[in-house]
Amino acid sequence: MKVKPEGLRGAANIYSRGGRHPLTAMFGADETSFGGGYAAMPLIQNQVVTLHHWLTAGEFNDLVTISQMTPGPIAVNSATFVGLRIAGLPGAVVATAGCILPSCILVSILAYVYTKYKKLTMLQGILNTLRPAVVAMIATAGMSIIITSFWGEAGFSLPGLISGLKVDAVLIFAAALFVLRRFDINPIYVMVLAGVCQTVITAAGGMAG
Repeated sequence: MKVKPEGLRGAANIYSRGGRHPLTAMFGADETSFGGGYAAMPLIQNQVVTLHHWLTAGEFNDLVTISQMTPGPIAVNSATFVGLRIAGLPGAVVATAGCILPSCILVSILAYVYTKYKKLTMLQGILNTLRPAVVAMIATAGMSIIITSFWGEAGFSLPGLISGLKVDAVLIFAAALFVLRRFDINPIYVMVLAGVCQTVITAAGGMAG
């Protein structure tokens, strides 16, 4: 992982060493995402984890959790946290700008086009084609987070499918899923309760050990 720089000069140093500026990295992720913040998450993950190694898979999952708990769109929050992580406050500003600018530009253009040509069969066909692709992108992000949460950053393999499984994480996941599907409850409360449960489990394990 690259050493955390400070400020815009540090972000520029990443670029000069063959990396990529957080502004252009977030711009590249956002300009090719369709379907909202969750659909953008695998693209952001590809930029910050796979290509540039600014975060590990575990850190990215933590980032997604924090972004979900804080006010605002998850993709914008994630970009802000990534920028802060790699280049301090100026990095957070430019990464956020890189995430927002493509949407502002494209939505302004597409809103005009859609308003004028929304009855065209070809336009409706394009929208219908994008919907399943968006679902696939969201599912990809969800599966990546589930694998890291259940088996750690190393992922899972057939030999360690059971032995490497984090049972407490699976139980908390199942309970949270049941509560969210069964009851009309604010997801924030579920996330807080899940955190409390994990804290209690960890503390109990430490006392037992």
